Amino acid sequence: MVLKVAVIAGEVSGDLLGGDLLAALKKLTPEAIEIVGVGGDAMEAQGLESLFDFSELSIMGLTQVLVRLPNLVRRIGETAEAIIEAKPDVLIIIDSPDFTHRVARKVRRALPDLPVVNYVCPSVWAWKEYRATKMLAYVDHVLALLPFEPDVMKRLGGPATSFVGHRLTADPDLLRVRQARAVRAVPSAGEGRTVLLLPGSRSGEIRSLLPVFKQTVELLAERNNDLHFLLPTVPRQELLVRELTVEWPVQPEILVGAADKWRAFSVADAALAASGTVILELGLAGVPVVSVYKLDWLMRLMTRRIKTWSAALPNLVADYPVVPEYVDHTIRHGRLARWIERLSTPTPERQAMSQGFERVWNRLHTQRSPGEESARIVLRLLEEKGRA
Repeated sequence: MVLKVAVIAGEVSGDLLGGDLLAALKKLTPEAIEIVGVGGDAMEAQGLESLFDFSELSIMGLTQVLVRLPNLVRRIGETAEAIIEAKPDVLIIIDSPDFTHRVARKVRRALPDLPVVNYVCPSVWAWKEYRATKMLAYVDHVLALLPFEPDVMKRLGGPATSFVGHRLTADPDLLRVRQARAVRAVPSAGEGRTVLLLPGSRSGEIRSLLPVFKQTVELLAERNNDLHFLLPTVPRQELLVRELTVEWPVQPEILVGAADKWRAFSVADAALAASGTVILELGLAGVPVVSVYKLDWLMRLMTRRIKTWSAALPNLVADYPVVPEYVDHTIRHGRLARWIERLSTPTPERQAMSQGFERVWNRLHTQRSPGEESARIVLRLLEEKGRA
């Protein structure tokens, strides 16, 4: 007997979640598993032949969504048709709601009895709360990465939601970093400190943030003579980062690839980073950080609709301000530089942030791995629907 699983992920983070879930499904069920859908290396390692290169779906910001809308609409239709034709036992959509939810709606109309699982709860707690009830039409169960999301979905009348833990708490690279940092002494000023610069992984983010990073680095170098700057980036952005930093008076050491990034996390004393998942990575690794971001023009028009009090995930998980964050006109390089000075030495500010990070770790860590917990819920749903 074969268990046919349709799964769709639109970004690397979702692909990793899907890979873990599929691997756990294989361990927990005696049936052979056939996989159809869209994903990357992690899911392909589990047997998926992606319908197309999922990097086409890596879209950030409303402006990019509008520019790439025609291709997005075409891929939505193609993916939905392929899944409908395959007639799977379950559909798992992972993050990237601009794509995955539209596919799920089309599939549900054609296959109304097909169980649909949404892995990564949409940020209904941040904006567009009405999405929670709309999901009832095409989602049977939500797998949440954040511990407060099940209560939010219940309050808003959305689908049944389970907290499965966050993949980062089981990530072997991050666990090695935590172990290395546990025995690392915090330097005092003048003893040689390392500062991470993380301007994001998308060209728009990099172009908007590197100018203020440059100003911050210059001021830090003027006020301190013991700082070394590391700038990790992804391979596809290496050329852009080198072009934009080539004339910096104070040159950062540019590192390329995931392995070098995690090594940089191990030796960093503080970080200046673009708002996003990397803030949570740094927090769980125990690297003090200041979060910064510049919105694109269209997102700026939408800020009045945003209801969440913070964009930094460590703050939301801890339920109080752990990480300082600055957006658009609130970004001042003098403020950022002074934060880095305080966070890179043994100060009350650094100690308070470290305590907050431990609170975040404890709230996100679960007994079972997120992949296994998610797989168990999928199998339980299939049993309830009479498909397993």
